[in-house]
Amino acid sequence: MDELINSEKRILLTGSNGFLGQKLTDLIVQKTDYSLLCTSKSANRNPNIKGYEYIQLSLLNQQELATLIETYNPTHIIHTAAITSVETCEENWEECKQLNIDTVQVLAEICKKKNIHLTFLSTDFVFDGKEGPYPETAPTNPCNVYGKSKVGAEQAIIRSGCKAAILRTISVYGVTADKSRSNLILWAKNKLQNNEVISVVQDQWRMPTWVDDLAHACLLAIQKNAVGIYHISSDEMYAILDIVYKVADHWSLNRDLIIPVTAKEIGQADNRPRMTGFVLDKAKKELGFSPTSLAKSLIEIDKQLELL
Repeated sequence: MDELINSEKRILLTGSNGFLGQKLTDLIVQKTDYSLLCTSKSANRNPNIKGYEYIQLSLLNQQELATLIETYNPTHIIHTAAITSVETCEENWEECKQLNIDTVQVLAEICKKKNIHLTFLSTDFVFDGKEGPYPETAPTNPCNVYGKSKVGAEQAIIRSGCKAAILRTISVYGVTADKSRSNLILWAKNKLQNNEVISVVQDQWRMPTWVDDLAHACLLAIQKNAVGIYHISSDEMYAILDIVYKVADHWSLNRDLIIPVTAKEIGQADNRPRMTGFVLDKAKKELGFSPTSLAKSLIEIDKQLELL
């Protein structure tokens, strides 16, 4: 596909109703040499409806998925669709397996057969959180079903031999035009603005990822036809409690409403990694990825919220 690097890219984006999916849609339509087909299992929820096609589709219908790919003939697929709730994956393993592993295997095999570049979104939850931050070469050892499903998907992609960039990421936050999409930053901001008391875990550590950075990383992977595993996050490690304190301070909200709790107290001692975080050297060197600091991203989020 090297000959496609400087020509039009035809992108199929799955999970376009999701948080990252909506951000990617808005970013890709700004590219004049890209065409975009979005798909999700429900009707389009992105308030921005211009500059791309949308087809409602259940990815579990493998025949319809294969037909869609055959008809659209994409040069690149960005696969963001997944069941990401830890609890949902635990309670519905078969459903989790079908979407998070089996569908990925089907996509990877089609990509191999048709020489399509695949960008796949994975997670820090492939690690157990005992030795973070992690390089891409660290052995995986998930402590929950969701993480296990992502490991299974990664392995299916690698086995297929297709050209694929596997982007692992952490605690994605930010703003999209669809106000129904929330995340840690907006949840904390809204609760504190409403003077609600919130409990926040104090003994889990993450390198949170601004959704704008993650969307740009996906495009970098496409532009370079990158192959391999890449870690995409910020390069700042925070306790989740400290992230929420940053939110309170940035918007001058009441810190006293924030109640620190332990992972054990909220039932997350065993099914969430304690400390993840990534070594970003590979993504910075090979993709040209440059993470945004939490402080700077909060300033940008302010600007984005004013436009909604």
